[in-house]
Amino acid sequence: MSASIRGGILLAAGSLALAGCLSDSESPSGEQSAQTQEQQLAAPAATNAQGPSVVPGGDKRIALAVLSSAPDQVTGGNARIAIDAPPGQRRRLSLQLNREPVDLNQFESHPRRLEGVIDGLQVGDNELALFHERFGALEHLTLVNHPITGPVFSGPHQQPFVCTTVDQFGIQPEVDRQEPPGFRVNDEAGETVIGYSTDCSIEPFITYFYRSTDDDWVEWPESGQPPEDFATTTTIDGEEVDFVVRVERGTINRYLFSYAMLVDPKRIPEDPGDFDTSRWNGRLLYAFQGGTGIGHTQGRWSRSTAMDPGLLGLGHAIAYSTGTRTDTHYNLQRGGETALMTKEHFVQRFGEPLYTVGLGGSGGGIQQYVYGQNHPGLIDVAIPVIAYPDMVTQGIHISDCELLERYMDTTEVGVATWEQTENRSWLVGLNATFNPQEGIVNPFLPIQKLLGYNAAKGVSECVAGWRGHAPRVANPTFGLDRVPDHERWEPQSDIEAMRLTHFEDARNIYGLDDQGWARIPWGNVGVQFGLRALTEGRITMEEFLDVNARVGSWKRTKDWVEEGFPFTMDEREFLALSLDRQAQREAFDPWSRRNQQLSDNDDPAPRFKPDIGAIEAAYEAGLVFRGAIDIPVLDVRNWLEPRLDQHHSHQSFAARQRIVNQMGNADHHVVWFGDVDIDLRAMIDRALMVADEWALGIRRDPKNRIAKNRPEQAVDTCFDGDAEIIAAGDQVWAGILDDQVEGPCTLAFPIYTTSRIEAGGPITGDVFQCQLKPLQDARNDGTYGPVSFTDEHVQRLEAIFPDGVCDYDLPDKGRPNGL
Repeated sequence: MSASIRGGILLAAGSLALAGCLSDSESPSGEQSAQTQEQQLAAPAATNAQGPSVVPGGDKRIALAVLSSAPDQVTGGNARIAIDAPPGQRRRLSLQLNREPVDLNQFESHPRRLEGVIDGLQVGDNELALFHERFGALEHLTLVNHPITGPVFSGPHQQPFVCTTVDQFGIQPEVDRQEPPGFRVNDEAGETVIGYSTDCSIEPFITYFYRSTDDDWVEWPESGQPPEDFATTTTIDGEEVDFVVRVERGTINRYLFSYAMLVDPKRIPEDPGDFDTSRWNGRLLYAFQGGTGIGHTQGRWSRSTAMDPGLLGLGHAIAYSTGTRTDTHYNLQRGGETALMTKEHFVQRFGEPLYTVGLGGSGGGIQQYVYGQNHPGLIDVAIPVIAYPDMVTQGIHISDCELLERYMDTTEVGVATWEQTENRSWLVGLNATFNPQEGIVNPFLPIQKLLGYNAAKGVSECVAGWRGHAPRVANPTFGLDRVPDHERWEPQSDIEAMRLTHFEDARNIYGLDDQGWARIPWGNVGVQFGLRALTEGRITMEEFLDVNARVGSWKRTKDWVEEGFPFTMDEREFLALSLDRQAQREAFDPWSRRNQQLSDNDDPAPRFKPDIGAIEAAYEAGLVFRGAIDIPVLDVRNWLEPRLDQHHSHQSFAARQRIVNQMGNADHHVVWFGDVDIDLRAMIDRALMVADEWALGIRRDPKNRIAKNRPEQAVDTCFDGDAEIIAAGDQVWAGILDDQVEGPCTLAFPIYTTSRIEAGGPITGDVFQCQLKPLQDARNDGTYGPVSFTDEHVQRLEAIFPDGVCDYDLPDKGRPNGL
């Protein structure tokens, strides 16, 4: 019997118990003919549906499993497999791949298993069968092999896809076609085009580096003679060794990958394929990276991340890929696929690690939440740093930012209210402050006043942290500079036709509308901006009605136009327009106003209705972190609210509440905050030690799983700027997700909200499109608190919300049943 789970890894294929039949001392009773084996391959023995039986003398289970990937997700033509069998039975076993014998003498022998790599798999289905010389066919697996270039499950390859192997490694990609379209491949001299590449493949290559006493990476001398200036390091196991690493680089799933680990310099082989693992401590760290990318590029390999000396010095191996760097792309289905493939080939080369720990900040943290949910077994412990639960729901409230900022800067109602910097939080939820000592000021204050706009002296996080997000993510005409070397793609008409948005990058997931554009899951129908401020008496009914009438929405992607100043025009060009004030006013557009749906009369500006099919697809493809993560999570961040950094702190608790909603508790989710100026790396190093204790505890005692193996230090904690503990324990964050008295960490590090929370939404932030309720119901059920309405107010409210307002007591309208 075989079993596989889409997106899983390290899955045993099943087991066969020959109860009462086998003993370690039993003699073979004869050989089977090839014809008999072929017949039994077609109809393998049935497995024990009740699980393995125990016979006198011990457990006689014999099982066949794929270790490096799920059986249906093998890539590159090879796979690491294991045969679990008592030692006395191993010589009686034989293995066939596609009816050809596999030499088990080449497999490594362990106390309870044989383990080795099989190769030569054809693309598509491959039959792997295990036989016993007396009892015939025992196990039968179908391995589905995919090209090393992918895809496995992420859908058709994105094109154009611009290679960066030349820019990053100085290596021309392999020619995979003789005519365009493709990336031009030159000869060794770099002068003559010899073909084109669409997969950007290169052969893996290996480089040895040592860490110098000056804390630099230096290539190991070709002579092989140890240099005088190489440093030593003390591993996590307390052993002092020479700080020399082996780095393998190449391409997997079209992206640049690397594996790095400590090696013994005395064993640096003449043949780099003879891998030395003598200094590897058995732990694998998958290094994820952040940023905001829109695809169409192979990405940039980061030495500082892929060869982090603090991690390699512990003895950990580091797996890395530009395809799991969100600065390259934000298609997390493709990213998860890339992560699975990258780890798969690590396991093929080096064997299974003791455990795999994820580490990465921002988008690198998002990936751990999402992949930890979607691909059980990929990582065993997650350390997301300054993270969000996911990207696509983060965009719900961030897409409100410039709509609200533009409103506050252009309204004629409540001008005095919105020119007070702190009051802007009443709409956007995020922190807003004026702190000239720290450089937190409105950079456009003089220009806005000169051009007749409103302006606060300070800014909100929407401006300081998120300005430019809308063009980067949603404007199809913006961001070509994020695709380096695109000039080498032919034909250039392909480049000109690229739609540079997140939605187009993930069009395989979101699907297309009736005009061929990617469907959009974000919208704002029924959202009552500033509702909390109204009910608490901080804004007037007139201000509430005005913001909701004029906030508007974003245009459909096909209608977006080129951005204005400061995005596509530099300051010199902008100032040159000073003689034509109207032209300068039209050019000035930090809000991307030209791409918003507004009203030029008293009618309410239109709201945008998201595509329900796109929302459903985002959930079904796993782009949304629902909270279904069954591994230890150490969520680490420094408190960045005073700096208006985009990595706002409430996201740790949005993730926690989703876990609670999905799993009933969050005992495996730990939140660590440090003060704004803390050495974040010191917190990460501490988290790595706790993660190590936790993962090894689970490995030693798997029956007790996560919560009971939780180390003493794996508790909610907050630290001061010197990394000293302020408070630790179960109640330190009280008052955030409950109505208890605020805990010491809650008091030390106040968190802010979002525009949707200020509009009545949940802290989880995962409602793309609320279900609506009639205005009459909202007026009667306490939605507006003590606020009273005149007939004129009601008429205006009905004009703004003709279909009703959000009912956040109900689930997202687009969330599929069961998810």
